[in-house]
Amino acid sequence: MGKKGKKEKKLKGAEKTAAKMEKKVSKRSKREEEDLEALIAEFQSLDAKKTQVLETACPPPSPRLNASLCAHPEKDELILFGGEFFNGKKTFLYNELFFYNIKKNIWVKAEIPNPPPRRCAQQAVVVPQGGGQMWIFGGEFASPEGEQFYHYKDLWVLHLGTRTWEQIKAPGAPSGRSGHRMVLSKRQLLVFGGFHESARDYIYYNDIHAFNLDTFTWSRLQPTGTGPCPRSACQMTPTPDGNGVIIYGGYSKTRAKKDQEKWTWTRVNPSGVKPPPRSGFSLAVGPGGRALLFGGVCDEEDEESLEGDFFNDLYFYDINKNRWFPAQLKGSKSEKKKRRRGKKEEQTNETEGEKEEPQGPTEIIKEVMAEDGTVMTIKEVIPATQAEEDSEEEEEDEDGEEEEAAAMAPLVEPCPRSSAMATVKHSKLYLYGGMFEVGDRQFTLSDLYSLDLHKMDQWDVLVEMDPKTQEWLEESESEDEEAKGGDEEEDGEEEEDSEEESEEDHPPVKAGEALADYQTRTEKYWLGLARANMGPDAKEKKVQKVGHAMAKVFFEDQE
Repeated sequence: MGKKGKKEKKLKGAEKTAAKMEKKVSKRSKREEEDLEALIAEFQSLDAKKTQVLETACPPPSPRLNASLCAHPEKDELILFGGEFFNGKKTFLYNELFFYNIKKNIWVKAEIPNPPPRRCAQQAVVVPQGGGQMWIFGGEFASPEGEQFYHYKDLWVLHLGTRTWEQIKAPGAPSGRSGHRMVLSKRQLLVFGGFHESARDYIYYNDIHAFNLDTFTWSRLQPTGTGPCPRSACQMTPTPDGNGVIIYGGYSKTRAKKDQEKWTWTRVNPSGVKPPPRSGFSLAVGPGGRALLFGGVCDEEDEESLEGDFFNDLYFYDINKNRWFPAQLKGSKSEKKKRRRGKKEEQTNETEGEKEEPQGPTEIIKEVMAEDGTVMTIKEVIPATQAEEDSEEEEEDEDGEEEEAAAMAPLVEPCPRSSAMATVKHSKLYLYGGMFEVGDRQFTLSDLYSLDLHKMDQWDVLVEMDPKTQEWLEESESEDEEAKGGDEEEDGEEEEDSEEESEEDHPPVKAGEALADYQTRTEKYWLGLARANMGPDAKEKKVQKVGHAMAKVFFEDQE
């Protein structure tokens, strides 16, 4: 009896301990949420001081992720709202509102009284009624340290004609969340999925809610059939007839279709060339019932590290044919002619019997140096199918000129990235910002591209990536800065001296030496420097790329 009694006491003690811990976690979670609400209220008090609409021309928006990018329903404008930026130590949230004039290539910042609180990962939908409206639901707010999160469940509308914000308070709204998706289906806003993160849990959703734009009421839909499993960051696009939506991907990588009339879930299996698994891809709806998927990242995890492979490919999903196919750029005629001329000159010394072997995928390496000297190495892969398709078209050309263009230089295109913002206006795809990683460092972009979806010839660069906008604070660096205090100027001089000394310590370039010879001769040194900058957890393949890039940058600086 004694032993049994002790066991029972131990079990009861364990249960009490677990209950106490749960209570403590619950209190801490509630306290953290209250702290964030207080911080949000503080920001709102600052916004409340704005009493007039002020619109001013401005430079392009600062780098950010998870903002909303929409096409104005009536004007040749794009609308950018909210987003976040992380500099390695601190998280910044925005509720800024920008308008981009497509024809004039001008950005305008609009300060409108009583805007929604700062947030990221919200969903936005534009409708043409009332001079144009932009509806926003949900999203999240993060503490500056990025350790606490508050998920919104509020609904806002921006009246584009009158430049006024309005919060719509209606019962029955979905719970607070981010990573969800929202689309317009006839006269309803449909909200699906998402997630909620707190100190206690991390919950994914697969519920679907509808907000009626005529009655301003929420309702939770209960479709029959087996629906998608809970997920966030999926692709959700309305069918061309407006009677349903297509849901693709997300974290569970399944596909489903919902019929609005019967409210039933149906599993569909698209044909064609499907995109490889990824998350963080961008999505938009193009002309002719085609949904677009751009970029994203696929994480490769092993026991020691987590590395992400970033994409910059573009896929179309034909909703009517239920088929995936990759998009291939054709290149402009003027560029093809230039490259053909260059190719002809190269071939003048070749014998008639020589023939080029079929080419496989071509890997292009680009290096961009940030203001602080960090080298960003960007990898792009030109698929073999592009060269093959080009060669088929070239055979039809009587003079064989198109055949020579098969080996033309790669087209200008956005670098690989995830979480870019995408929208379509007048059959043009607009792609803004996003992020990619080099080692432990995250680069947040603010460049803007457009692509004519009818011509599919080339990406146009509207705003270039500016390395000077990149900022990344390592924990040790920020602590050292705080410890320095009033000795900043003196330390700054010492740092400059040390930089000059370290630059002199780099292996010098010999007179007349080629880049390849220099890289081979000094490879050990540059790989060691890259490893020291990237840390012991970085993969050897990436260390080699960064090391070669650093050697190249130094070599070119010495020329």
